[in-house]
This record gives sequence, C-alpha cells and structure tokens, in this order.
Amino acid sequence: MNLKLVLPVLISFAVTIILCPIVIPFLKRLKFGQYIRGEGPQSHQKKSGTPTMGGIIILVSIVVTCLFYIKDNPSITPILFVTLGFGLIGFLDDYIKIVMKRNLGLRAWQKMLGQLIVTAVFGYYLMNYSDVGTEILIPFMGGKLVDISWLYIPMFFIVMLGTVNGSNFTDGLDGLESSVTVLIATFFSVVAIIAPIGANSGISPITLAVAGSLLGFLIYNVYPAKVFMGDTGSLALGGFVAATACMLKMPLFIILVALIYLVEILSVMIQVTYFKLTGGKRIFKMAPIHHHFELCGWSETRVVAVFSIITAVLCIVAFAAM
Repeated sequence: MNLKLVLPVLISFAVTIILCPIVIPFLKRLKFGQYIRGEGPQSHQKKSGTPTMGGIIILVSIVVTCLFYIKDNPSITPILFVTLGFGLIGFLDDYIKIVMKRNLGLRAWQKMLGQLIVTAVFGYYLMNYSDVGTEILIPFMGGKLVDISWLYIPMFFIVMLGTVNGSNFTDGLDGLESSVTVLIATFFSVVAIIAPIGANSGISPITLAVAGSLLGFLIYNVYPAKVFMGDTGSLALGGFVAATACMLKMPLFIILVALIYLVEILSVMIQVTYFKLTGGKRIFKMAPIHHHFELCGWSETRVVAVFSIITAVLCIVAFAAM
C-alpha cells in the first residue's frame, strides 16, 4: 500500500531526473536563454542566458506519470487539462519572448483571453460533469461544507486567475516557485489520500506527480539555477494548484497554503497603484516582494528558505483548519 502511494512521486521524479540532463543542453543549443530585464536587481544580470522553458520538463513528467493512472482515476483529467492549458499559454509567452525576441511576450489581453478560456472550460466541466457543485469547505469550521450558490462563479474566476498569476509572479528567484509549490502539492496529496473530503476524489496520482517532478526539478533549479521553468512552468503550476483546490471543494484554503502567491501578486498591485496615485513614489523597493527583500540585503537563498518555511507552516495550519 505504501509503495502504491509513493509510486507516482518516484515515476515523475525519475522522469525529471532523466530529462533534465538531456533537455537543458538542448535548450542551450537552441539559445533559449533567459532575458533579464534591466530594471530588475543588478545581481540578476549574471543569470542572463540561463536556459529557460524548463517547465516543459515538469509538464512531460506529470503527463507521463498520469498516463499510468488516468484510466482508473478519471478525476485527474480536468486537473491535467487545466495544468496543460495554462502551461500552453506560458509556453507561447516564453516562445515569443525568447525565440521571436519580443521582450514582453504575449500581449496582456492575449494572455488574459487564454486564461479566461481555460478557466471557463474548467468551470463548465465542474458545473455540468462533476459532483463538485457550489459547496465549499470553510477553514476552521470543523469540516463543514457551505453552499454559496451563485457566488461560486465569480469566486471561482477570482481564485483561478489570481492563483495562476500569483504563481507567475512568485517565479523570480532560483528555486522559489519550485520550493513553495512542492509544499502545496504535498499538502493536497495528504488531503487527497487521508482527509475525508479528498479520500474518494481519486486525484492523488497527479498531486503526487507534481510533487515528484518538482523535487527532481529543484536539483537543477536551486541557486545557482542551471535552468528556469519560465512561464511554461509557473502558469501551469498555478493552474494545477487552483484546479486541485476547486476539485477538493477547498478554494478558500488557497489563501492559507498559497499565501506566498497572494502576497506576491498583491505587492505588485499595491506598488503599481501607489506609483500611479503618487506620481512615482514606491512602497516597496521593488516588486514583486521577493525583490524588495533582496534589495534589503537578503540573499536569494534566504528569501527562498523563509518563504518556504512560511508555506510549510501554513500548510500545517490549513490541515488543522479542515
């Protein structure tokens, strides 16, 4: 039984470990190197040219692992669809930035349109072809499900789009996105295996696959990173987190387990709004907030460690809140 539980982790981990030494040199030969913006921290300029789009490796390892389980666990299909859907948007963004040399990638409206389409298709599935319904689990309410009726739809879109873009902003330091998300994936894996609300969901193969793939990817992504996941990986992982939470009727728990995502995107929104209202003043030294801490003198590894510890503690709190 224990071996069956960890097998998806081992498969995805092995696939990632095998692919990284093959794909990373290939990305180098194709000159798929990261472009570092001039307005970012000067210490990051040395990262220019580091292979990016490594999210492809993560996605391949997840898909390969899921192929072993999808027949007996069809409920992983919608989560896989969302993960790959947002991953495709990220891939197009990366491709335009790196290959077509258009620094901003997809235009904002193009990226948002793609995200709305993937979210709408997933939402249609939830409402018409699943038993998820409009009930959600409220933290610290003793496992009580509350039907929020028509409010579910606007909340659903806010959760999906906010989580995906929060994940995207989190991917700014070596190993940060990978470290935070592997903990979130582990939390959802535990819920899907032993918690009453997730025990019969059948989604643990994909949550475990994501955890395994990120563990393997971290070997090459920790400071100093040999490869970056790019938007291909960060958008896909954000989609995975949001879709998994919705499938488990736990969208509000994202506020806890993915608080780092939330803080990252809020720091950008606050910075931009304050900058415009005050004619150029800033609240943070730089946004997203992980750059603020860098400019305060923290090393990249310290920021990653602290953000990961915060996520781990909040995952424990979230489990207690069920």
